[in-house]
Amino acid sequence: MRQIVLDTETTGLEWKKGNRVVEIGCVELQERRPTGRTFHRYINPQREFEAGAQEVTGLTLEFLADKPLFEDIVEEFLEFVDGAELVIHNAAFDMGFLEAELARLGGRYGRLAERVSVLDSLQVARQRYPGQRNSLDALCKRLGVDNAHRQLHGALLDAQLLAEVYLALTAGQGEIGFAAPEPAPGEAAAASRFVGAAAGPRPRVRVLDDELALHAARLEAIRKRAGTLVWDAA
Repeated sequence: MRQIVLDTETTGLEWKKGNRVVEIGCVELQERRPTGRTFHRYINPQREFEAGAQEVTGLTLEFLADKPLFEDIVEEFLEFVDGAELVIHNAAFDMGFLEAELARLGGRYGRLAERVSVLDSLQVARQRYPGQRNSLDALCKRLGVDNAHRQLHGALLDAQLLAEVYLALTAGQGEIGFAAPEPAPGEAAAASRFVGAAAGPRPRVRVLDDELALHAARLEAIRKRAGTLVWDAA
């Protein structure tokens, strides 16, 4: 089975109020193993952020000004996810925004739900841990996924963390015949980034140099606005 773990960042909480997608991050799994393929794009939303939304991501309109529009990346995005099962935490939120972005293009690409199936990892977590907090941060802590480097929300980083969380949540499937065969030699390095069904310590998600640079740019943008950051004093 081909799965795409997906996360988005947006200008606000409701697409019905005209809020837009500003970042998409995807991680590909094949038979519950990471392939090493990802999709990550920043998007110019052509509108202001709602109060609070900008602080969550650290993104600014200045940073996004020269980024492509959704219509410029839509075909590449749809090609990446086409035919897969999307794994999304609180899927109604992300799917609502993505369907709204597609609808703005006049319907010529159809609906995303017609191209993919969707698994809501939040619902999976609520079934396993009823009555408990099941945010991504809470699940990382509960399942031993190292998210110490998650200072801000970022679509690709959150998708990488969610991939680990999802594999841990559903690890029991490997015990009833759903485990994948041994990876090919070329897949071994990618597979080492995530934890499969095996028990034991979980590795840190490897953050690429360009991701670190973008993260630093976000922090600098916040620092210019706020004057200082809490972790500057550390």
